[in-house]
Parts: sequence; structure tokens; C-alpha cells
Amino acid sequence: MNRIKLISYTGLILLIIGGSASYHQARKRQELGRQAAVKAEASVAVTVAAVEARPFRTSIPFTGSLLAVNRADLRAEVSGRVTRVTLQEGDPVQAGTLLSTQDEDDLLLGVQSAEAQLAQAQSQADQAGRDNDRAQTLLAKHSVTKQAAQQAETSYDVAMTNVRAAQSNLGLAKSRLKKSRITAPFAGQVAQRLIQPGELLSPGQQAFAIVDNRRLEIQAELPTESVALVKVGMKASFRVAGFERPFEASLTQISPAVQADGRTLRVRLEVANRDNALKSGLFAQGELLATQEATRPALPAALMTAVGGQAQVFVVDGGVARSQKVTVGQDQGGWRPLEGLPVGTRIIAQGRDLVADGSRLRILEPAAGTEGK
Repeated sequence: MNRIKLISYTGLILLIIGGSASYHQARKRQELGRQAAVKAEASVAVTVAAVEARPFRTSIPFTGSLLAVNRADLRAEVSGRVTRVTLQEGDPVQAGTLLSTQDEDDLLLGVQSAEAQLAQAQSQADQAGRDNDRAQTLLAKHSVTKQAAQQAETSYDVAMTNVRAAQSNLGLAKSRLKKSRITAPFAGQVAQRLIQPGELLSPGQQAFAIVDNRRLEIQAELPTESVALVKVGMKASFRVAGFERPFEASLTQISPAVQADGRTLRVRLEVANRDNALKSGLFAQGELLATQEATRPALPAALMTAVGGQAQVFVVDGGVARSQKVTVGQDQGGWRPLEGLPVGTRIIAQGRDLVADGSRLRILEPAAGTEGK
């Protein structure tokens, strides 16, 4: 009986141990499943794109400021008090538009007085001319003395001298009036207005700045190593802060000599600004595009946000996102060349705004994805 009880107790103990082991194994499997679910929930679903080898035209980087091809600082030619200002900053102007006047009433009176003096002198000269003609006719008939005829001729000469003097005075009065009026030399806009009515101007004092932004230029300095590459007519692509799209320019002038430092070559690029989007004074950063092509690592431009020639991308590293900065070139046909990543490197495409350095990834389309966020 004791033997039977012992066997029963032993079997019961083994049953309990076996059940406990099965229970713990089930709990372990459940915990592992839970942890896998948590990991899956913590990962970010993304698509990826691979760095590709693409042909790019050889580029020469440049920087410079946009300047209006037609620009002028307008200064006072004569001293005088400002009596009228007709336009404000930003107002459009045409060639010859009146911008301001100085001592306008006094100078207008001077012109009117000179005109009256000329009219009087001309009237006296006309009468003297008629008297001289009559005297010469009578002299031919021996009806007057030669002395009287000479006196009539002298009077006419004096009268004509007075006319010329009056004409000169009128010209001077008109010139003073014209110089007191500041006018636009070409069509454009008022960039600066530096005077107010009642202000006393001195000769040479700046009053306005006029610009025509329809044609802009960039004066840039290139490294002397690029002398053999640059040619008039080359196209350029550049960017300006505040604009997402790139702009185009054309190389129109190359300096015949390098700068005094011997390290830079000055060039001039023209920019057609028909929509007047760009403004004079903006800073431009871009590249001149040569005709030669070279194969370089590249990514679609839509997958990178470049700031100052640098962009941040997230590289896929064993299912984890790793932040990396790369140097990028200008957009050519929707692609941008880069330095810092070899061809074939996978970077995050869609979902790149949702990850940070070290984020776990759940890749949905590992072999494709060149679209945006």
C-alpha cells in the first residue's frame, strides 16, 4: 500500500512539474509575441530609394548679388529747396517722368521774364530791320545820306545783338528750370526716395534711385581654374532664398584679365526677369553648366531639401535610420548630384519626415520609391 501511494505521489509531482513547464513555455511564447508586436508598432513604415549613377554636365559654382542692368542714382544738379515730390518708393515710372522740382515757382517766373524780354527784343529788332531796309532803299535812290543809312544799319545790328542776348538769357532760365527738375532716365520703378518737400538740396546730393528689374545681372568671380571651361553663351542655374524653384541665367561677358589677386576671373551673367519676381539686391547661388558630362552619384531632387549646398538624408542601416549630411549640386533634369554616398546606398524616400536618427524602420518597398514624403 505504501508502495502504491509512493508511486501515486511521484506521478502527481511529475504531472505538476510538466504542467508548470508547459505553462511557462506558453507564457514565454506569449511574451515574445507581445514584444514582437511592440517592436512592429514602434517601427516607422517607409519606402526607400537607391543612389544612382547619372550623367551631369560639368558645373562651375558661383555666388553673387542680383543687380538691375538699368539702374541709376539720381542727384540734384543745382542747389534749391524742394517744392514738389511726385512719386513714392515702389511707384512705376516711364522715361522722362517728373520726380521732383526745386524752387519751381521762382524759376518759372524767371523763364517767363526771359521770354518777355526776348519778345520785346525781337519786336525792336523787327522794327529796326524794317527801318534799315527802308534806309537802304532810299540810299539807292539818293534820297537819304550815306550816314543816315549806316546809322539805320547799326541800329539793326544792335537790335539783333539784343535778340541774341535775350535768347541766351531764356536758354539759361530754361536750363536752370530743367536742372531743378529731376526726371526718370528710363522706365522702371522708384527703388529709393531720399528727399522731402521743403528740404534744401545741394548739388550732387542723391535724391532718388531708379531700377528696371526686367533685366537683371549677376557679377560673379570664378576660380582661375575654370578659364578654359567658361564661354560666352553658357547657361547657368541659380537659386535665391525664399524661392523653391531655380532660375536661369546666361553668361554674357568674361573679363579679359584675371583679378589683381590672380585667383579669380570676373564674369557677368544676365537674367531675364519678365515676371518681375526677382528684385535687385538679392543674393544668388548657382552653377554654370558646361557642355561636358560626367557620371556622378545622384538622387531625385524631390527627395532632398538643400540649404547652402548641403542636404540631410536618412540612410537605411540594418533596419534603422541613420542621419547623414551630403553635399549636393544644382538640379539638372530633376536630379541632383551628391558627394558622401556611394551608388547603391539606400535612403528613406516616403516617410523621411517621420523618422529621426536611430528610428526602427518597416520598409514597404525596399527596391523602389522615388516619390516625395
